[in-house]
Amino acid sequence: MKKNTTTMSNIELDRKTERFIARCRANGLKVTPQRIAIYRGLVDTDEHPSAEMLHEKVKKVFPGISLDTVNRTLLTLSEIGAASVVEGSGDARRFDGDSEKHQHFKCVQCKRIVDFHHKAFDRIKVPVGIARRFTILSKSVYLEGICDLCRRR
Repeated sequence: MKKNTTTMSNIELDRKTERFIARCRANGLKVTPQRIAIYRGLVDTDEHPSAEMLHEKVKKVFPGISLDTVNRTLLTLSEIGAASVVEGSGDARRFDGDSEKHQHFKCVQCKRIVDFHHKAFDRIKVPVGIARRFTILSKSVYLEGICDLCRRR
């Protein structure tokens, strides 16, 4: 797992925010207080929030912010590499602010998403037939099952 669900240190959060601001500028994006609040809300949790979850959090600071703004901002963050969309199916799209190499496990019962890192998964070979037909831009491993908390219930 990555960081505690409560908060990372203010120093670490400020450093990540500085790098985020530099990334926005390098990509020609305006740095707005709302964009920073959305980013900070995303990286300061390990819950892999949906746009709706982040909207609830950010509107405490910016009451007039719309869900559409939060959603579009999250998609923009994923386009510039400041966030990623957690792959999956059927549920609301979830986002991850952790840029370190890692994989995801999603519980099919409680919908919790847990980060883990298994180095062998970083080196998965693409089948030759696929590699010849397509240009592979990324690979990911996504596991689904029943988490430890749900198994204990």
